[in-house]
Amino acid sequence: MIDGYRTVARDWEATGEFVDRRSRFIAQLVHVESERDADAFVAEVRARHHDARHNVPAWILSDGRERCSDDGEPQRTSGMPTLEVLRGAGLADVCCVVTRYFGGTLLGPGGLMRAYTAATQAAVAEAEADGMLVQMTMVTSVVCQIPYAAYDRVLRLVSDCGGKVRDSVFAEDVQLTCAFLAGEEGRFVDAMRELMAGEELCRVGEPSFAEF
Repeated sequence: MIDGYRTVARDWEATGEFVDRRSRFIAQLVHVESERDADAFVAEVRARHHDARHNVPAWILSDGRERCSDDGEPQRTSGMPTLEVLRGAGLADVCCVVTRYFGGTLLGPGGLMRAYTAATQAAVAEAEADGMLVQMTMVTSVVCQIPYAAYDRVLRLVSDCGGKVRDSVFAEDVQLTCAFLAGEEGRFVDAMRELMAGEELCRVGEPSFAEF
């Protein structure tokens, strides 16, 4: 399991294009969260570009699974170069499909590798330029049930311990959902116990990847 990664923002698609000797390579890059999501996006692109010679997919998930295919191109000239660009950019939970419209001239293995690499790099660059690459980090959620009288003090304590308040629910008491970088929540829990004279008011969740 990786410690952190970048991904493309949800519900957004980056594209990049490269042309060599009239062959047109169009890279389409999106956020996915499962193999099913990746398969669905590959199917969507194949339907979108049904008249293209090749639709080459590559995807990486944050659990370490990854896959690519040459989709009829010579072996290791297309899917693997696409995957290597995603790896090199530190991306995960992403799927890229590079569509090729054949221009009538064979490019050779080296030319194909350069073209698929360049198209994928262009899509990653567009995502970066548009601010659509999101940093994901291991984060631990802590939920606190506190009396209204302690609300302001607990807010300051969250900030002092390096955390962020994600949600507040006001009912008979106040429920705060806070986030901390994984491993840093203990200082807050200990401080809360001291503030509340030994009473346990925090529920600590399992670490998971999230924006922070």
